[in-house]
Amino acid sequence: MSTKNLYIDESCHLEHDGFPVMCIGYTKINAEGYDNLKEGIKSIKLKHNAPTEIKWNKLSKSRIKLYKEIIDFFFDSPIQFRCILVKYKGKLDHAAFNKGDHDSFYYKLVYFLLNSSTNPPNGHDYKVYMDIKDTRGKERLAQIKTVFENKYYGASPFVHFQHIRSDESEFLQLTDLFIGAITYKSRKEHEKEGASTVKNEVIDYLEEKSGYLLNEGTEPWEEKFNIFDHQPKSKS
Repeated sequence: MSTKNLYIDESCHLEHDGFPVMCIGYTKINAEGYDNLKEGIKSIKLKHNAPTEIKWNKLSKSRIKLYKEIIDFFFDSPIQFRCILVKYKGKLDHAAFNKGDHDSFYYKLVYFLLNSSTNPPNGHDYKVYMDIKDTRGKERLAQIKTVFENKYYGASPFVHFQHIRSDESEFLQLTDLFIGAITYKSRKEHEKEGASTVKNEVIDYLEEKSGYLLNEGTEPWEEKFNIFDHQPKSKS
């Protein structure tokens, strides 16, 4: 039985953050390939004299070749990406469908995201690593762990849950780069006056490599780069 590592990040996930969209996703690797894949990404960063963390909100035009080479590495490697994109947060009817609160909806998204990684059942164990976002992170992580323990009656394939810092993980940084691009385009920031040229160039390159528009869902059977376009039920 092999072990898979999932590196989860989220963007615009708070209910009242002023953004109409939210996205949560992961990059997935085989645990036995961790060292080689990590060193592959680090070597690219060192080649471009950029040993520090890559973050979507801090992209630099001078490092566009670095970002493109990181994207190339992803598509040439066995790393997989999957996310859930919610375009219309304002249409969510939490009272009718989510036990009256945004947190319940958040847990549903995480549950669906993680459960999809094991469907159909494949006999793997999973270690889940989540980016530390706020003071409620530990509470959320404990709740997610409990949900899966209950679902599998104590025999959950998710054998490990842990918070880590994004600057400690090349794979969390990769997740951040992808969901940052997806939410940026889905918010139509790319069309606005003064839009970031480097972010738009990364979006264009990622769409070229993936074969998909980042503000639309992919084919449901897509395994390499999967975007699930969640359509919330409208408020009555």
